[in-house]
Amino acid sequence: MLPRMPGEPATLPAVTTATDTLLDGTHTVLTPEYVEFRFTLAGLYSRLLAWLLDSVIVVVISLAVILGLSLVMAAFPGVASALGIVVYFLVDWGYGITLETLWSGQTVGKRALSLRVIQESGVRIGFYHAALRNLARPVDRLPLLYLVGGVTALVSGSQQRLGDMLAGTIVVRERRLKVPSAINASGEEGLLADPLFVSRVKRLSTEERELVLTAVLRRDELRMEARLRLFAALGSRLQDALAMEKPAHLSDEKWTLLVAAALLPAKTTRR
Repeated sequence: MLPRMPGEPATLPAVTTATDTLLDGTHTVLTPEYVEFRFTLAGLYSRLLAWLLDSVIVVVISLAVILGLSLVMAAFPGVASALGIVVYFLVDWGYGITLETLWSGQTVGKRALSLRVIQESGVRIGFYHAALRNLARPVDRLPLLYLVGGVTALVSGSQQRLGDMLAGTIVVRERRLKVPSAINASGEEGLLADPLFVSRVKRLSTEERELVLTAVLRRDELRMEARLRLFAALGSRLQDALAMEKPAHLSDEKWTLLVAAALLPAKTTRR
């Protein structure tokens, strides 16, 4: 999904979903430029494996914390079991909220299974979304082993458990996208040797960088009409953001590729 440029009207993207298989579905996001991006929804089996790995980590951390509090428990044996339950839930909530916030929707388990939590609009989640979906876990776990959450995900068009519905998030499979060869081949372009151009590109905001790199990495997924429309709009916006006119001999797509090349490390953009 392409983030909104600063100053752009807050047009909400249209979202549609479709189920292609029993295990994985597809979540489609329509940008304000009427360009579709498709995300493969994570199946319940892969999410279960990720949860099991995260659960083992949470249990180990909880036991370590409880051992550290053993002296307090020895002094107050009557509250030992209650304190253990409180510690587990605090660690469980803190683990999910902290990692999903810092790692943009991933925990250790999700990273190992190449899964990621994103907003329904296709952009990364923040603390608010991570907190909402994780604080709802006790309800999703009822009566045991995520029965409520699993049934909800099965009947949901986007395979969302209650926490995801509350937070407006989905869990998707993260694809490994290679840097297009066109970016690598851009290393000889004169603009990349221009300190003014490179310095202005480096000052682009995080949203603007994501916009450029997402468009470049996913451009081959687009139909030609949508591709031309997207890069025409993006090329114009980049001229405004960089306060530089696009060289006349460059197409909008080539102009965007050069900006992307300037954003990447030198060893990535040059052969």
